[in-house]
Amino acid sequence: MDVQTNIDGTKATVAVEGNMTVSTAPELEAVLEALPAEVVDVDLDLTNLVYVASAGLRVIVAQAKRSNAAGGTMRLLHPNEEVMEVLDVTGLLEVLNVES
Repeated sequence: MDVQTNIDGTKATVAVEGNMTVSTAPELEAVLEALPAEVVDVDLDLTNLVYVASAGLRVIVAQAKRSNAAGGTMRLLHPNEEVMEVLDVTGLLEVLNVES
């Protein structure tokens, strides 16, 4: 998995590419936890994310909670059909801000 981050003021765009599995999810978690305190809005660009496992979902939900607690938002951008299906089946489409 590859993770690229772009920070602009209080907003970060984090692009995730590849497979987010139990062994790669900690990489995204470390990137998100290392964001500067002034970053309250986070866009996770999932355009090139192929697969997400439950460990990745945990990282995503944790970031949504951090962003909300800081008064910001987290958006999931452009997930593919497989990722959308996982979000739907787990009920996360109901609670997360997802933009196709």
